[in-house]
Amino acid sequence: MAFTKPSTAEIYSSFFGTMGATLAMSLTALGAGIGTVKAGTSISAAGTFKPDMVIKSLLPVVMAGVLAIYGLVASVLIAYDLDASAKGYSLYKGYLDFGCGISVGMTGLAAGYAIGAVGNACVRECIRQPRLFIGMVLMLIFSEVIGLYGLIVGLMLSTKKD
Repeated sequence: MAFTKPSTAEIYSSFFGTMGATLAMSLTALGAGIGTVKAGTSISAAGTFKPDMVIKSLLPVVMAGVLAIYGLVASVLIAYDLDASAKGYSLYKGYLDFGCGISVGMTGLAAGYAIGAVGNACVRECIRQPRLFIGMVLMLIFSEVIGLYGLIVGLMLSTKKD
């Protein structure tokens, strides 16, 4: 069997797929980190005044951590497509997976920033007025859903066939 040199499109297709997986995981992890830092600092500061509210105030940190799971799901799906590409990984599929990574990663980054900002402000105010907790939960849900929308679009792109 003779060796055939791969075309330029075949070489670039795996690059775009790999970059999609990288962007999905790294940007959602960055968003989760930003959300955790911003909300965590206010939780630790507020915990000095009311230690009994610390566990209740951990919700923004948990929700920020879920964003990284979104990136992990998208990255695993893209990596599975790359691994199962013995029959060929087209340039079109590489672009779809790259779009998936950008969709999941950028919305995860935005959602992490929003969760951090909401968590920072609301945790400080919930210490003063505990009735604001329900409002904080609603704002956190709407912030989290930004990342969920990106995951849905990313999954639609990643599972699209050639």
